Amino acid sequence: MRKAWIAAGAGVGAALAFVMLLVVGVYVVAGNLVNSVTAGSRGLAKGAVPAAYKGLVQQWGNLCPALSPALLAAQLYQESGWNPTIVSPADARGIAQFIPSTWATHGIDGNGDGKRDIWDPNDAIPSAASYDCELAKYVKDVPGNVSDNMLAAYNAGAYRVIKAGGVPSISETQNYVQRIRSLEKSFAAPVRRIDPTRQAAGAIAFAQSKLGTPYLWGGNGTADQGGRFDCSGLTKAAYDKVGISLPRVANDQYNAGPHPSRDQLLPGDLVFFSDDLTDSRAIRHVGIYVGGGYMIDAPRSGAVIRFDPVDTPDYFGATRVTEDGAKALPTAV
Repeated sequence: MRKAWIAAGAGVGAALAFVMLLVVGVYVVAGNLVNSVTAGSRGLAKGAVPAAYKGLVQQWGNLCPALSPALLAAQLYQESGWNPTIVSPADARGIAQFIPSTWATHGIDGNGDGKRDIWDPNDAIPSAASYDCELAKYVKDVPGNVSDNMLAAYNAGAYRVIKAGGVPSISETQNYVQRIRSLEKSFAAPVRRIDPTRQAAGAIAFAQSKLGTPYLWGGNGTADQGGRFDCSGLTKAAYDKVGISLPRVANDQYNAGPHPSRDQLLPGDLVFFSDDLTDSRAIRHVGIYVGGGYMIDAPRSGAVIRFDPVDTPDYFGATRVTEDGAKALPTAV
C-alpha cells in the first residue's frame, strides 16, 4: 500500500495519449541497445543491501579478486534474506548460514571483540568473505572462471571442483552458481546502460488493460477476488503474462534484475517506493513505469488501478526485470 499521490487530470490524459507509443518504443530501444552489455562493478546498487550491513559487505566484498561486494551480497541474500537469526532445517545459522562445524574451523572474529559469534553479522559476514577467498585459493589453478569455481566449491567442496576441472556436473551446484551470478547483477551498481527486455511491452499492455479496476489488499486478480489486485499482485500478474514469474512481495521483486538510474528508466521497468530509502527490504509499493514520469499502479484501498507520477519523495529506485534475475530469486527470504 502507498500514500495517495493525486495526479493532475491533464497529466493523466497526456499519459494515456502517449503510452502506446512508448510501449512500441521499447522494441526500438531494444534494437538500438542490443550490443550493450551491463558491466560488473565493485560498488553496490542503491539500497540493495540494508544500511546496517552495507559497510561490511562493501569492505569484505573486496577481500580478494574472486569476490566482489555484489557477489557477497548475492550470497547472503540467497542464504538468509539478510535475516541474522534464521536457522535452516540443516542447522545452518545466522545471516551467512554457517553449519556449526564449518564455523568452528572457518569463523573469524570480524569486529575484533575477542569473540567469534555465528549470530553476529559483524563476525558472520567477514567470515563468509574469508571462507570464499580461502576456497578461491584452493581452486585458483582449475580451468574456467575463478569466481564460478569458488562458488561451486562453496556448494560442493573444493575437491569436487578440482577433480571435475571446473564446476562439477551436479545440478544443485550448477544451479547455485547460476543463481548467485544472476543475483549479483541485482546488487551491483551498473556502470553502463542496461539492456531493455522484450517482455516489457506485454507487461505494460496487461497492466493497462486493468486500468479502473478497484484495489484489493492481497489481490491476485482471481475470479473469486473479482479480478482485483494490490500493487505487487498487479506487477506479478503482468510479468506472469509474458512468461516471467516474480515473487509475490514487492521488496523481493526488487531483486529480479539490475537497477537503472532514474534518468535511464524505460517502459516496463518496475518502480519502487519506501519510507526507508536505504533498505530494499523496507519497500512497500511497486508500479510499472510507462514513460513520461508516470507508472500504472494499484495504489491503495478505496482507489483503482491508475496512472500515478513516479517522482515523489518516497521513490526508492527501479528494476529492469530479466528472466534470469527472476529465476535466481530464492523461493523464501
